[in-house]
Amino acid sequence: MIKEEQNELYPIFLKVHQLNVLIIGGGNVALEKLGFLLKSSPNARVTLLAKEFDPELLTLANKHNVNIQQGAYHYFSLQNQHLVIGATNDHEVNKTIQKEAKVRNILVNIADTPELCDFYLGGIVTKGNVKIAISTNGKSPTMAKRLRQLFEEVIPDDINSLAENLNTYRQMLKLSFKEKVTHLNQLTKSLITE
Repeated sequence: MIKEEQNELYPIFLKVHQLNVLIIGGGNVALEKLGFLLKSSPNARVTLLAKEFDPELLTLANKHNVNIQQGAYHYFSLQNQHLVIGATNDHEVNKTIQKEAKVRNILVNIADTPELCDFYLGGIVTKGNVKIAISTNGKSPTMAKRLRQLFEEVIPDDINSLAENLNTYRQMLKLSFKEKVTHLNQLTKSLITE
């Protein structure tokens, strides 16, 4: 019997408006990474570092108050960073970014190089306070994109109102934690059974 490969990633939702994110690169890949990040978190604290910047990347960065630093990558560029995304067109520079980030215990993503990544930027569906992350374990970003499009279509736009109402109701319940969980599980069961 062949054992099916399993996605070992653990999804978390980071408050990137409170963390320092460094994107190294100034071309289309950096534009894609910055675009995904800002779509999900428009107030993310991001610094862009590159020798040259694509005009479209600069336009997006300026719309969102992104810190822009022109110059080459250096080890000191990692100072005070929490997450680093290497998106240069130089494989050796990207490998150096990964090695030096690891030495500093900084989580790193090297674009299009899964073996050098601590994390991936997956597909994300956002409807108000409801957010769903999609991962293919780095195997197929195109599939993650298609699944994101599917979920965006099938999840109702008013799902945020339901989440807000459930939160208000949960706050009003005078039950133990375990009783709240049981009660709210029963109440929300119809979300998936109809």
